[in-house]
Amino acid sequence: MIAYAPAAFFLLLFGIGVLRDRRRFSNAVHLGLACTCLVLGLVWVAGRSGGHGHRAMEWFAAAVLLIPFLGALVLPVFLLTNGVKMIRKEGRSPANLLSFLTGLAIVGLMGLTIASAVSRSRELTIVTGTLLLITAYVAFLFFCFITYAFVYGWLRPRRPVDFVVVLGSGLVGGNRVPPLLASRLERGRRLYAAQAARGRPPVIVTSGGRGPDEDLPEAHAMADHLVERGVPAEHVLREDASRTTEENLTYSAAIMSAARPGYSCVIVTNNFHAFRAALTARKAGVNGQVVGAPTAAYFWPSATIREFVAVFLDHKLVNFSICGVLALPGVLAWCLL
Repeated sequence: MIAYAPAAFFLLLFGIGVLRDRRRFSNAVHLGLACTCLVLGLVWVAGRSGGHGHRAMEWFAAAVLLIPFLGALVLPVFLLTNGVKMIRKEGRSPANLLSFLTGLAIVGLMGLTIASAVSRSRELTIVTGTLLLITAYVAFLFFCFITYAFVYGWLRPRRPVDFVVVLGSGLVGGNRVPPLLASRLERGRRLYAAQAARGRPPVIVTSGGRGPDEDLPEAHAMADHLVERGVPAEHVLREDASRTTEENLTYSAAIMSAARPGYSCVIVTNNFHAFRAALTARKAGVNGQVVGAPTAAYFWPSATIREFVAVFLDHKLVNFSICGVLALPGVLAWCLL
């Protein structure tokens, strides 16, 4: 049916994009557009249906349209509750406040919308309408990001690899591997063991330099952690100069290229970080996909918001330009008051 043609078109683009390279943000956008067009198509068909089943389709359309409004009520409560738990467990660093601050922002926008409707102020209506447009754009991108991040995490490397790269995340006490990093190392160890059982053990590259509060480079503590759990020392290489994810990948790629030109690899990080790490790997020219290790449930919302913000800012020229275009009608309306 013609109502579903746009959804089918964007789904086709999504499939082609995934086959070409999974590590593209355009894949996320195409998937998000396909989902959005599918919902709009369902609502359109429901609105035009007649005869038997007409009332059922009307109820279906009403339910589809009601979901975003219910989500707007439930989401801030969830984010605020999670934010309080995050602060209690992890402290009050800016990164740990993200879910709480996002919940407050949603509540504030809802309050501003209600105040605009009640006061009927033209100035407040213009401001609210502009903010809602920009928020809708950011929310759509976040939906694209989180949906494709889930899909990307579900995909698995198809062939044996030469290297397993485990990205560092910091040490505690200057020399100890924390639980977050331990989960990455355990995922890397399992990937190593599974491929070694098939007769072709990969080399594990532990990647992480020495921070100002650390007694040794992360890569060394990570390598020792793996060797203590049965990985042969000769199957572990250490990249101990990097300070950022991009450096992790760039420096590890240099080590892998020197050891085996034309290498293939799997990169291990935590699940909330997997999609952004994949985008970074593509940008750095690393020949490999990314897999995620489990993360504590309470940590996931703030971490995911942080990852989205980082991706949004990586494309700031496009995103801020679009936000500017969305704000332009409001600016013009304000000038005409």
